[in-house]
Amino acid sequence: MNTEEFQRLIEKQRPCPQTLPKALQALWHDKKGDWNQAHDIVQTANDADSAWVHAYLHRKEGDLNNARYWYTRSNQPEFTGELYQEWEQITSLLLKKVNTTHGC
Repeated sequence: MNTEEFQRLIEKQRPCPQTLPKALQALWHDKKGDWNQAHDIVQTANDADSAWVHAYLHRKEGDLNNARYWYTRSNQPEFTGELYQEWEQITSLLLKKVNTTHGC
């Protein structure tokens, strides 16, 4: 699955597939406009991918100090482009991981 297919799935399907990794679930909810649900998901996760999404969400919120903390935890550089570009970049890379590990 690529980013465009993921976005189309978000538009068509109401519930987020629970089979997705937490980081992708959070990006799903963010795209649906539910920042709080997205944040709740990554806030309880302990992996680097979720920390990366957590950083993006705090950047989106405008809390750059908190975002920098989570970028550091995720081992990812602080993103300086547009928010939609960051969402697409994170989503694309995480989908590649899922496609590789699950044979999608």
